[in-house]
Amino acid sequence: MKLVILVALFGLCLAQHNPHIKHGRTAIVHLFEWRWADIAEECERFLGPNGVGGVQISPPNEHIVLNSPWRPWWQRYQPVGYNLCSRSGSENELRDMITRCNNVGVNIYVDAVINHMCGSGLGQGNNASCGSQFDAGKKEFPSIPFSQSDFNDNKCRTGSGNIENYSDANQVRDCRLVSLLDLALEKDYVRSKVADFLNKLIDMGVAGFRVDACKHMWPGDLSAVYGRLHNLSTTWFSGGSRPFIFQEVIDLGGEAIASSEYFHLGRVTEFKYGAKLGTVFRKWNGEKLFYTKNWGEGWGFMPNGNALVFVDNHDNQRGHGAGGAAIVTFWDSKLHKMAVGYMLAHPYGVTRVMSSFRWDRHIVNGKDQNDWMGPPSHGNGSTKSVPINPDQTCGDGWVCEHRWRQIKNMVIFRNVVNGQPHSNWWDNQSNQVAFGRGDRGFIVFNNDDWNLDVTLNTGMPGGTYCDVISGEKEGSGCTGTQIHVGGDGRAHFKISNGDEDPFVAIHADSKL
Repeated sequence: MKLVILVALFGLCLAQHNPHIKHGRTAIVHLFEWRWADIAEECERFLGPNGVGGVQISPPNEHIVLNSPWRPWWQRYQPVGYNLCSRSGSENELRDMITRCNNVGVNIYVDAVINHMCGSGLGQGNNASCGSQFDAGKKEFPSIPFSQSDFNDNKCRTGSGNIENYSDANQVRDCRLVSLLDLALEKDYVRSKVADFLNKLIDMGVAGFRVDACKHMWPGDLSAVYGRLHNLSTTWFSGGSRPFIFQEVIDLGGEAIASSEYFHLGRVTEFKYGAKLGTVFRKWNGEKLFYTKNWGEGWGFMPNGNALVFVDNHDNQRGHGAGGAAIVTFWDSKLHKMAVGYMLAHPYGVTRVMSSFRWDRHIVNGKDQNDWMGPPSHGNGSTKSVPINPDQTCGDGWVCEHRWRQIKNMVIFRNVVNGQPHSNWWDNQSNQVAFGRGDRGFIVFNNDDWNLDVTLNTGMPGGTYCDVISGEKEGSGCTGTQIHVGGDGRAHFKISNGDEDPFVAIHADSKL
């Protein structure tokens, strides 16, 4: 009997590694701080038609509202309740968005903040996105309800009540992360309230969760919560499908808590990926692109089946979290397009593309003083909608990297080559590399300070292909460069180091 239970639990956990992305799609986009109404429209007009597999949305539950004009992005990560009204919209708008996105084949993944409630120093008030009363000083959140006995203060052994030493696993998991009230997830009552919150979202049709701050929760407590989750809605997913779980664990090595402690529960965010890829594309510390021939597990990253990968995320593009100045973001658009292109071309991990908003940077001693700034907003603090320009980019402070032609076309490239092996590697022993994905796609990068001019074996069938970086296939022609592949699979590539985008990609569906 014990063996049967163990096998069942093992199967349950493995199922939580599956993103349930619809057939023919592969990548997730993080539409950071978007309104639900705008995400619904984006699913229908852009994400669905361009083969995007899913959207990670910002935390949908009730959060603190800090007085205008100080409406920082991080207020979404300070919950005061589990009612589903947030800066992004109402519960009805959330439900409408989930339905409309699912109907065009785009999954919704919720950023779930379950480690803590808001900061202890916020005192009493009803400055909450749904208008609920709470008293952080007394640890009272009546809309759930949580009270003083539902928090971990009795377990924390530091003088401040905050984490003081990241080499102490007990502190990291039992004390407050930057004064945020730490929930006692070992309590059955707390687990049930958290599971009820997540199950409501599952029943509405979400496909899974990005679970925030997992390093600060005991794996056993998370396992108990995940075990209470419903199967996904059979309206859009096959019967018995478990929610996709990907857990935020920042692990660059050298700390008391390792990402591997969470592998059995679901996928884990591989923070080494963006930190190393940024260092390589910036050519720092003597790194060269040709060193990435064994990219992935060969670089000490977690096993492929456990990894959720990204070039940058909402934290480290602001200098928080892992990676520091190495992280490549939209502020370095040329390098960002190349790095995201590399990630989407390479088979390692489930990939997530960041879609950002701009803020007024103010760098003092290497630190951005304005990294707190929230999304583009009206005078009353409400989030602005996302306007689409005639050239398909976004306006009004929204960056929308996922709409950049080069990134959009590489999402399609990943779909076309899905399941094909990493093949036909070439390099110049420096920062010019090329590789294929079986006979379905081929990509060439020039990140050197001189031109690339070379004939390579692409492994592709003979014919004329449209480069999907400089343009794309349109009707019977190409809007950008044409690449001619001979009957022997060989093609000539010429890439100037001065090109706006010094890389070229072709795939089976870009053939004329």
